[in-house]
Amino acid sequence: MAIPVPAQTRVTPVTASSLEHFNTAPADEAVEALLTCLNSHHWAHRLAAHRPYPDLPALLAAADEAAYDLSPDDLTEALAAEALPALPADTYAAAHTALGAATAVYESRFGHAFVICLDGMPANEALDHALEGIRSRLANDPEEERGVAAEELRHLARARLADSLSSAAP
Repeated sequence: MAIPVPAQTRVTPVTASSLEHFNTAPADEAVEALLTCLNSHHWAHRLAAHRPYPDLPALLAAADEAAYDLSPDDLTEALAAEALPALPADTYAAAHTALGAATAVYESRFGHAFVICLDGMPANEALDHALEGIRSRLANDPEEERGVAAEELRHLARARLADSLSSAAP
């Protein structure tokens, strides 16, 4: 399950130099960086092949377009790489148990990891939002849920891509 600890605010903006580094990096380095945002080789190679990007909005638009075009196999590859991140240290044991149980039910029903983008959500609301998301999405049929999961992956990839360029800023 992919539940990133949400950032309250982005402190480091994406700079021209971090985008320039991405644009000029060797293709294999760019692909590896992109795979940390969304583990789809097709998606990563497509974005790397279309460099350079004039600005972050252009890169994010290309990332969205490529994510919309994920084949069922690409989506399976990306979902297989998602994992439960560390929860905040002050999360109660009962919350860990509830999240683990809900995740197990979800994965048993749909055969893939639960993904939800919590980017920008206050940390104190993230766990409740994730549990609510799992519970409500368990009512989906498998095909409908695969579409919802693909959309959440697109949001995650977008947030991770922006964050990776922000953290790469000198």
